[in-house]
Amino acid sequence: MTPAFAGNIRLIAAAFGMAAIGSMAMAEPQHGIAMYGDPALPADFTALPYANPDAPNGGRIITGEVGGFDSLNPHIQKGTVPWQLRFLAYESLMGRNWDEPFSLYGVLAETIETAPDRSWVEFTLRPEARFSDGSAVTVEDVLWSYETLGTEGHGRYRGLWTKVASAKAVSDNTVRFTFTQPEPELALIIGMRPILQKAQWENVEFTESGLDNIPLTTAPYVISDFDAGRSVTLTRNPDYWGNDLPFRRGTNNLDEIKLEFFSDASVMFEAFKAGEINTFRETNTEKWRTQFDFPAVQNGDMVLSEIPHQRPTGIVGYVMNTRKPQFSDWRVREAMITLFNYPFISETLVGSDAPRVSSYFSNSVLGMSQGPAEGEVLALLEPHAETLLPGALEGYTLPEGSTSERNRRDLRRAISLFEDAGWTVQDGILKDENGEAFTFEILLSQGSSEVQSSIDIYAESLARVGITPTITVVDSAQYKERTDNFDFGMTYYRRGLSLSPGNEQLQYWGIEAASTAGSRNWMGATNPATEAMIDALLNAETQDGFRAATRALDRTLTTGRYVIPVWHNPQSYIAHVKELRYPNALPIYGDWLGFQPDVWWWEEE
Repeated sequence: MTPAFAGNIRLIAAAFGMAAIGSMAMAEPQHGIAMYGDPALPADFTALPYANPDAPNGGRIITGEVGGFDSLNPHIQKGTVPWQLRFLAYESLMGRNWDEPFSLYGVLAETIETAPDRSWVEFTLRPEARFSDGSAVTVEDVLWSYETLGTEGHGRYRGLWTKVASAKAVSDNTVRFTFTQPEPELALIIGMRPILQKAQWENVEFTESGLDNIPLTTAPYVISDFDAGRSVTLTRNPDYWGNDLPFRRGTNNLDEIKLEFFSDASVMFEAFKAGEINTFRETNTEKWRTQFDFPAVQNGDMVLSEIPHQRPTGIVGYVMNTRKPQFSDWRVREAMITLFNYPFISETLVGSDAPRVSSYFSNSVLGMSQGPAEGEVLALLEPHAETLLPGALEGYTLPEGSTSERNRRDLRRAISLFEDAGWTVQDGILKDENGEAFTFEILLSQGSSEVQSSIDIYAESLARVGITPTITVVDSAQYKERTDNFDFGMTYYRRGLSLSPGNEQLQYWGIEAASTAGSRNWMGATNPATEAMIDALLNAETQDGFRAATRALDRTLTTGRYVIPVWHNPQSYIAHVKELRYPNALPIYGDWLGFQPDVWWWEEE
């Protein structure tokens, strides 16, 4: 463990030890805000702790993605957009320090002020803030952005807007948001929405912009070129208004960021080996150990970096759509999890030492503990005992599986679970009492060979109990359209989670989101207990209460048996050309948002 990383562990432990929410009261404008307690960085901080303020400018990074795109507006529901644009090409009033669980510092806003109970929040704009065309950022731009995104924008923006009672200018450079009811987190997340230029969208249909009208930005990078579906190039704006901000020192060092798109992962890997892209993120530990010994690595032109982190695993695996009658019974979902023979599949594909995702917040202090629920976690869950599934109160662990391909023990257990749910094997086919066969569609996005391989092995296991799924592979545009409309039986699912879960949890597994097209509640979770735990974490008045609510939420989600979990990596594996460098000090979130390419730089030997 590096000294910097060990120091970060002490920092996060201290942050999670903060006690009362009352300490968050702000009597006057401040430079930053924390979810609990005070932000770690003082008002006179000179740079983010994981940035190198002496990093040189220059060079370029070329990344690879599988799929394509047909839009460059990440703020609307329509179209497939490079996900990076939300973070590279836009700025918000406040920016996040990824070395704290959840703290924000002024970017477009010079100061932030809140009511003691956080029933309202005010932001005062920096007078020097500018869009890329040189025009000043105004309170009108801010108010227009929030209302437009909240009413016409992507679904991710709309939930927050429903919690805003009023938004108004209180001076020429200050805007106030008043909330329908106080929630500690709202004062923070309201400061994280992208700010767009109102004038650009006069007489222009915002929801149909796509490739024709790229939103203007205040960010350090602007889109300078694109080849529809194939590549996007962002160039550092030499006239960027915020170069001297402490929050920006040592960041945005690269002159150019290019996003290249490929038909599948194997083609992308070959392009990396050939030098067509100069950084590559690997998620398969076995491949990392055995396939990254090509000449460029051997001669030192490529560097292999392993970057640890302390963030939760999130949930990664195959989600079952409970809107489909086949998956509405938890016993069926448990049987499906049991038939996924993790030890055999992981040893075959990624290595026997690949750790499995054990719960949604595992690998962190927010994850559920083993055994029965106790203390405050138990107190939160007990009132909802009637809607909780087996294991939520008494404890739950995933089926062990076996390194044997046939895994007869779990096969028998799965058949028993199916029988309890009304399905029996008849003439070699799993059927219900009416003779209808158990079948469903597994929807996959084109280009992921590892996902396809694990599904192929899983399908063989399903065949042993008389299940023959239909496996459908579609391009990225079709995949997005179908998942947006929950048109699948099972599909690959990855949902990253942070050390500061909040309102986004309603988008992930809230009851309303289950029937909202485009939401992230792909499983169709509608458990009132889950929503009650989200409400508890949103309104927790102490860090201990917040932690207990999140652990209780973890129990309701894990025992919901919505996802067949696969492996995770407690560190990131990044291969890159030797000229791409990153700081020695690592944030607690590791290589997540705000790290590559944000604080990387180019340096010739």
